[in-house]
Amino acid sequence: MDPAATAALADAYRAVRRTTDALAEPLSDADAQVQSMPDASPTKWHLAHTTWFFETFVLEPHEPGFRPHHPAFRVLFNSYYNGIGEQHPRPQRGLVTRPGLAEVRAYRRSVDERVAALLGRGVPPAVADLVTLGLHHEQQHQELILTDLLHLLSCNPLQPAYRPAAARAGGAAGPLGWIDVAGGLVEIGDAGGGFAFDNERPRHRRWLAPYRLASRPVTQGEWLAFVDDGGYREPRWWLAAGWDWVRAQGIEAPLHWRRAGAGWQVFTLAGALPLDAAAPVAHVSLFEADAYAHWLGAQ
Repeated sequence: MDPAATAALADAYRAVRRTTDALAEPLSDADAQVQSMPDASPTKWHLAHTTWFFETFVLEPHEPGFRPHHPAFRVLFNSYYNGIGEQHPRPQRGLVTRPGLAEVRAYRRSVDERVAALLGRGVPPAVADLVTLGLHHEQQHQELILTDLLHLLSCNPLQPAYRPAAARAGGAAGPLGWIDVAGGLVEIGDAGGGFAFDNERPRHRRWLAPYRLASRPVTQGEWLAFVDDGGYREPRWWLAAGWDWVRAQGIEAPLHWRRAGAGWQVFTLAGALPLDAAAPVAHVSLFEADAYAHWLGAQ
């Protein structure tokens, strides 16, 4: 691998890792420790697991004289890589109070120094590909950190904000139009020429029935009309499994919507904010999206 490409990869590595560290910077030790539900993970675990990836798949097979930072981390911060060995149970990640956040940050710094040294000596394309895969993997976990933090903070009755609210664009959403797509035989999947995950390959053909696609995302205001029309109380809009889910869970609006007097608030990473009628609706399930589409089609 030529020196310029190696230097660019090292720059990308530093940038991605710094972004993850910055996402965790506003958090207390307690914030980074708690697991709010079995499908979420503590921020501390995300910080350690993404580091485990580089230690396990890049350093262990390719660093001269490799020694693990801590032998127990191999199991503790493995997720679902069965070929690597045992994993600590996912629902119990929030119980791992040790190592502490400071030690996990030290783990990150140690592995970063070792990866930088490895790249500095030059690496073959196969190792560079592993580093690139690790960076895309870490960017996925950056999204998960924010998703899991949102759920965690939503469980706190103080409704704390993770970060200040961004300025709202204001105004109203444009008219909702429809784009007709003929369907037919199409190709999907990675076409080559850049990074892709293995589940994006091989490129293959699929037959699509004709369909219509909205010209923009559905807004919170448009979804509110579905809520106000009794959409969550009317079984005819829902798939059978979806209606069972609505009744079993007592669902009456999208996740993170909360009643506030006669109106609604939406809990966000900036805390609870008034519903923004022009903003895209978010945190809806497949069941909800399907029900909304059936309701909208009947209007």
